[in-house]
Amino acid sequence: MSRSLVLFAHLLIVWLLLSGHYDPTLITYGVLSSIGVVALVAHLGILDDEALPVHMGIRPFFYVPWLLKEVVLANLAVAKVILDPRLPIHPRILRIRVGQKTHVGQVIHANSITLTPGTITLDVRDGHFLVHALTTDSAEGLLSGEMDRRVSHLEANGARREARRKSGQEGSA
Repeated sequence: MSRSLVLFAHLLIVWLLLSGHYDPTLITYGVLSSIGVVALVAHLGILDDEALPVHMGIRPFFYVPWLLKEVVLANLAVAKVILDPRLPIHPRILRIRVGQKTHVGQVIHANSITLTPGTITLDVRDGHFLVHALTTDSAEGLLSGEMDRRVSHLEANGARREARRKSGQEGSA
């Protein structure tokens, strides 16, 4: 129930921010739309930690600006490579070990790599990512582990919750 209320509040806030109009009719439409989405999600039974990762708290508000900065810097680096007449690319495939313990954390990490120009996550398997890097700098950025550390911090409570859930299941099995 509390997860449904959190989803409702988020949807309504986004509706209000995106509409920019606060007359009673539009607010009513926003409330009804939010209720409809929450009811649909509840009916489908997909309102879980993956759909609404509230366990991350406010950490995404610190991660997203850092990721946006990295995306901008990577865009500039790729533009520099493309505009260079020598086209100094050094493509390579890397297998990197990741520290995320949950599916949500791994998806966030893989998508963050793919969002950053010059790198694409090709495969996610057994705690490793297979990543294509366009340049030596983008490969070194991945190998530095900064993104892995930040995403691991982002998922910290979820990993602890997942470990408790698994130990509870193993004890009851």
